[in-house]
Amino acid sequence: MPTFDIVSKIDGQTLDNAINTAKKEILNRYDFNDSKSTIDLDKKTNEITIITENDMRLKAIQDSIISRMVKQHLDSSALDFGKEQYAAGNMIRKEIKVKEGIDKETSKKLVKKIKDSGLKVQASIMDDQVRVQGKKIDDLQAVISLCRGENFGQPLQFINMRD
Repeated sequence: MPTFDIVSKIDGQTLDNAINTAKKEILNRYDFNDSKSTIDLDKKTNEITIITENDMRLKAIQDSIISRMVKQHLDSSALDFGKEQYAAGNMIRKEIKVKEGIDKETSKKLVKKIKDSGLKVQASIMDDQVRVQGKKIDDLQAVISLCRGENFGQPLQFINMRD
């Protein structure tokens, strides 16, 4: 039976390139002159940490990261912006999580959407991905177009198409 997997992944190297480019852009801006702002990407936990002086600079750094991700062809909906925390002194710290894998709630919504569509396919949840099986490849392609038309709050990729 033909199958494919629905996953949510971000290329780590491309994300690293986008963060480094945003870091260079921020450090070269005139309004960030004499700033103690830092941007760090922890590759193990997939977390971006921003430390800066005020809300205006924090917003500018976030906009720069998002624009660099778009230019690197990464989906910015993979970023989970948390709340700001006040660090030592007058500094503001913000941790941005990069979503990897499809969480349980999103995968349940995905499977429900596929079952409600009436297509003759079967969707099953496997850890952090969803596997879709069907007798016809045309049905699988209809599922892909259905999923692309919906917004599930994170980027989806369709891999391992097998016949």
